[in-house]
Amino acid sequence: MQLTMYHPSASAVWAEALFVSVLQRSDRPSPGQVRKAVAAAVCAYGGRGCAELVAQEFGDHPETAVERMRWARAVAGEVFSPPPLRPAQDNARRRPGLPVADLRILELVRT
Repeated sequence: MQLTMYHPSASAVWAEALFVSVLQRSDRPSPGQVRKAVAAAVCAYGGRGCAELVAQEFGDHPETAVERMRWARAVAGEVFSPPPLRPAQDNARRRPGLPVADLRILELVRT
């Protein structure tokens, strides 16, 4: 039997850290409060420690843990989502699958 390693994504770590933080859904935390709570939880427990506490909570209180994790994933997704992409310049031609920067390189290669 071969052991496999689990490498959580950053969004999973953020959601787990928020899950084990002191913030509550009823607090309606601001994005700044969420960032601070996630940072504090990761500093206190580490990424692996947050995952262990989540697992323990799911074992002890599965019915409430499900709702809390839904909330934590939704809030972490909102707070830590990447900024929206800037609109492409009007003079740049668009091709499916190629970013605008790559199109400029293609134009240089053709000329």
